[in-house]
Amino acid sequence: MESPPLLEIRNLSVSFDSDRGNLTVVDRVSFCLNEAETLAVVGESGSGKTVTALAVLRLIPIPPGKIDSGEIMFRNGENSARNILQLDERAMQQLRGGSISMIFQEPMTSLNPVFTCGDQVMESLRVHLNVTKNQAREKVLDLFNEVKLPRPSEILKAYPHQLSGGQKQRVMIAMAISCSPAILIADEPTTALDVTVQKTILELMKNLQESRKMSILFITHDLGLVNGFADRVLVMNKGQLVEEGTVKDIFHSPQHPYTRGLLACRPPLDVRLTRLPTIEKYMHEGGDESKPVVTPDQRNAEHKRLYAQKPILEVENLGKRFGSFTALDKAGFSVYPGETLGIVGESGSGKTTLARVVLELIPASEGRIIYQDQDITKLTTGKLKKLRKDLQIIFQDPYSSLNPRIAIGPSILEPMKVHKLHQNDTVRKARVMELLQKVGLKPEHYFRYAHEFSGGQRQRICIARALAVEPRLIICDESVSALDVSIQAQVLNLLNDLKRDFGLTYIFISHDLSVVKYMSDRLIVMKNGKIEEMGEADQVYANPQSEYTRMLLAAIPGGDIL
Repeated sequence: MESPPLLEIRNLSVSFDSDRGNLTVVDRVSFCLNEAETLAVVGESGSGKTVTALAVLRLIPIPPGKIDSGEIMFRNGENSARNILQLDERAMQQLRGGSISMIFQEPMTSLNPVFTCGDQVMESLRVHLNVTKNQAREKVLDLFNEVKLPRPSEILKAYPHQLSGGQKQRVMIAMAISCSPAILIADEPTTALDVTVQKTILELMKNLQESRKMSILFITHDLGLVNGFADRVLVMNKGQLVEEGTVKDIFHSPQHPYTRGLLACRPPLDVRLTRLPTIEKYMHEGGDESKPVVTPDQRNAEHKRLYAQKPILEVENLGKRFGSFTALDKAGFSVYPGETLGIVGESGSGKTTLARVVLELIPASEGRIIYQDQDITKLTTGKLKKLRKDLQIIFQDPYSSLNPRIAIGPSILEPMKVHKLHQNDTVRKARVMELLQKVGLKPEHYFRYAHEFSGGQRQRICIARALAVEPRLIICDESVSALDVSIQAQVLNLLNDLKRDFGLTYIFISHDLSVVKYMSDRLIVMKNGKIEEMGEADQVYANPQSEYTRMLLAAIPGGDIL
């Protein structure tokens, strides 16, 4: 006889009061989670995934949120299930962290910066279990060993800021499993992590799930992560459940156009497409199964043309030290007009330091940067200011690189004024309107502020601002890593369109090798401040020369099915 589900959500609807009225963000959702099962909930930002998970623990702020209908039935070692929505606050406190735990998306904001990691996990144990301080400490050391943290006794006394992103996430996992929960809710637990760290965290969670017989509700926007990790998949779009099935069903015969779009919009590794498919195309046009590809002959001809030119930028023996720490060690390469040079590596490999040193945002400790026959490391402040027009950067986080007090139109116009481009503000404003349309925004967005846009729209604003001064070379520093895969596809297509239309040259930095491979003509692999490998992007992928590159490639999520 089949055992009843551990968790059953029936007809759940959740709404929020907003400036635009009452918005339904979860709309009549029903599903169940079985014992020792991993169930993935997949969808873009705003699809209702996280709100559904927060409803299970009754963590939705009321107001402005409100659970309009539904039941959340939980059965833990009992024959009869209890409706979580009807439990009193004392019972909920026992449930949260005890029977059902949650790992949140951003470990840095989930951990308290003023307490040691050990104290924070010990507190969870002492709240839910009747243990002494010494017993709690021993239990935490055991947990830190279980989640494979290095030097557990040192991390016990360490503060969150002293740990890497992957180590912080392991502390969060240790805290979540400390009271042996029946259900672990993992909300985008690997989004901000490198592909290699992401892979180890997923393997860790899978091993813990099997050894502890836990059920996992795994929330992600990336279908690639689900393969090999989850048993079943739920796909959500605009608050509704649009598809449900086994991992095999979802990947090999997706039924809903939204699911097909989610699968298609990640850059494939086996072919080189001229454009990435987008979810909009699948939703409104049913998708385009005949995806145009770039043939090897076409690519060879384009590269022959590119590399017959004189380089636009040459970097020689570039180094950067912060005290005794060498962040960049004798880096050397050239960039050619119209090329996209990809730079890939884990966090701490020196990618962003390289970008900032090349742009003279931080001074080099040694080496030369030759742009248009002049060494820009030796330029005066005045000459460097003039050069800034030609060399631009698009940062990883568009929200923190936009001034929240200035409307986006004036913020795009401002650099034109600084560099004395165009006759007057009337002409500049007209140019801003053109740029907004060029990056897929509307002229009426001119007077809106950064907080009124989505993440993808904010990134488009930053691209428009970089284009405003008519640059020749743009460095894209992790400029799509924080975006949903669907928005990411739109932005990558946009960058390629703009490259063609404006004759741009890119240095494209990312820790995601599938994205860098799709965008790049040549590829640089960095490790510990050094260039580990360099070559034509497709060749580096097909025949990596270094063990480190092979490890990065092996960690690409879902590489075998996309």
